[in-house]
Amino acid sequence: MDLPNSVACAITPLLETLPPEEAMFRLVVTDPAPSSLVGVVETILRDNAVRDRPVLHAALWLYIDELDRSHKVSQGVEDATGSFWHGIMHRREGDFSNSHFWFDKVGEHPAILQVGGYDPHKMIDEVETLHADKPQHLIDLQRREWQTLFAWSAT
Repeated sequence: MDLPNSVACAITPLLETLPPEEAMFRLVVTDPAPSSLVGVVETILRDNAVRDRPVLHAALWLYIDELDRSHKVSQGVEDATGSFWHGIMHRREGDFSNSHFWFDKVGEHPAILQVGGYDPHKMIDEVETLHADKPQHLIDLQRREWQTLFAWSAT
């Protein structure tokens, strides 16, 4: 990910604890995050590079599958980027119609084009149909989506 140095340094402990290739391995989350990961994120959220950036808070909670905390943040961010994170959160909780609603509000977000091979509505439909099979191509796309939007949100 191409991140500002201050943000990259702030999130390094999380990426070392839970590398991107291991994160978000479930398309629909059913279990809360381990308390050890919650503690890592809580520490990061106090860092000056992240503290006053709610979209990064929503993203970091999603990274560790802490959907309720992500939701509390993203629903208060009333712009296309907040709607993007909000839509991802609803897809990951299995509320697919609500995810479509939030992605309708996203519109033509520049990060969508940067993900590559990505149509958020098509992804929602595929996750709804296939999530129980844990298809690797959707897990990889979910990780790419997160990394791209996180980098966008961090700049």
